[in-house]
Amino acid sequence: MIALIDYGAGNLTSVRKGFAAAGADVVTPSSPTDLASVTGIVVPGVGHFASTRALDGPWRQAILEALNRGAFLFGICLGQQWLFEGSDEEPDLAGLGVLRGRCRRLPPTLKVPHVGWNALEMRRPSRLLAGVPPGTQAYFTHSYAADVTDDTVAVTTHAAPFASVVERAQVFGVQFHPEKSGEAGVQMIRNFVAVCSPNA
Repeated sequence: MIALIDYGAGNLTSVRKGFAAAGADVVTPSSPTDLASVTGIVVPGVGHFASTRALDGPWRQAILEALNRGAFLFGICLGQQWLFEGSDEEPDLAGLGVLRGRCRRLPPTLKVPHVGWNALEMRRPSRLLAGVPPGTQAYFTHSYAADVTDDTVAVTTHAAPFASVVERAQVFGVQFHPEKSGEAGVQMIRNFVAVCSPNA
């Protein structure tokens, strides 16, 4: 079972449709205790990093406990940013911290926010990107992005390179919206569903 976390940061409907297009169902837990038996957790989100404050406390603890027992975690857009240690958008608010690095504002030399289609430059093999060709276009809408680190499996450049896909052990993240990125985005969702399968 895959849980789609609702913390008031939007885009749940479109993410749910993306999983349906990939042939999978998600459940929306009403409390952190509902994560006790899930195999996958999806943290979506759009907007300001301050929205992730709703994930502090019991939700943070339940997500970390799920990771410790072997569940997989997928952050989408703002959800990916939350996987890191923090963001300059809300400097005093900690991220989940399962990935090292911070999120920073995109350089102002090009239009910010970065809205529209841009290419994924693959850096290394990735379970999330299996079957997705190098140079695939994905749909972005954001003003902040994560540092490029050893956990970055794809980079996108908008004035400067940033981490557009990250993967480390059971943790996955994308800065773009896979549910709005056509068949390639659906393939990424299928790949996440596959790794969450008990038989994977």
